Amino acid sequence: MTALPSSVYTGRFAPSPSGPMHFGSLLAALASFLDARSNNGVWRVRIEDVDIPRSVPDADKWILDSLHAHGLKWDGEVIYQSARAEAYQVIINDLFATHRAYLCTCTRKMIRDNGGVYPGTCRSANYRLDDAERPAASVRLKMDNPVTEFNDRVLGRQTIPAGHATEDFILQRKDGLFAYNLAVVADDIFQHVTHVVRGSDLLETTAAHLSLYALLEKPAPCYAHIPIAATEPGYKLSKQNKATGLDSSRASENLIQALKFLNMPVPPALLSHNCDKIIRWAIDHWDCDLLPKTREVIVDKSESTYYSQS
Repeated sequence: MTALPSSVYTGRFAPSPSGPMHFGSLLAALASFLDARSNNGVWRVRIEDVDIPRSVPDADKWILDSLHAHGLKWDGEVIYQSARAEAYQVIINDLFATHRAYLCTCTRKMIRDNGGVYPGTCRSANYRLDDAERPAASVRLKMDNPVTEFNDRVLGRQTIPAGHATEDFILQRKDGLFAYNLAVVADDIFQHVTHVVRGSDLLETTAAHLSLYALLEKPAPCYAHIPIAATEPGYKLSKQNKATGLDSSRASENLIQALKFLNMPVPPALLSHNCDKIIRWAIDHWDCDLLPKTREVIVDKSESTYYSQS
């Protein structure tokens, strides 16, 4: 696969195909789209299906159809992480060869018993990648110089707690599947992503991503973490939490609700217009500085737009 040309601004939306889009994923898609288009930038779509067991058949098509129905048109081809295994393995081989990664045989129970943060137990074990006799092992990154602080375009200066920022995180699982933290950085580098706009539930993982960018000696994107929609404090809208799949027959209404959430109430004169006109207005009026500077916003649990009662 040929690397994509770089751009002054390249944003992206990277959903997991574990079910249909819902209001929470529409917020992330819309915010990243508007930020890109208001900056005359490129907007990519990537399907993050690296966790194959969690992928639902045809969910990628449902997601792409939902984006199209809501007027969110992407640039270029849609990248699938499941087709990028060779690229991820090249990075792991290089990190291992340069002693910046190592094999770990610790179980989740062992880590939980140690307080939930991995203490680097296997750093000196010296297991080899090509040793067929060794026990099953994950690949971990040596976090010798972790990034613990960064500037977020929405939430300002962030300091990430040590447990999140300094832990030697997993690059490849024991079952051979590549970890999200590796794949997302590798793909953003490949797609020349310069700006990431996503939900604040991923705020803490940003420190790990920035540490990996530094180790790979690649420029990191600018990050903006928007508030997530939650039905109660700490209970975000997600497929696991009964979030209702988007009804594309009411796409304009969905956009109006999403823009209101993002502190962009649509003028009354536009309320009866189609998605394209609403999107054009939103691009013209987008301002990242006006986004709610909080990590979550509570939505009405009784409203079927957001939450399934069944």
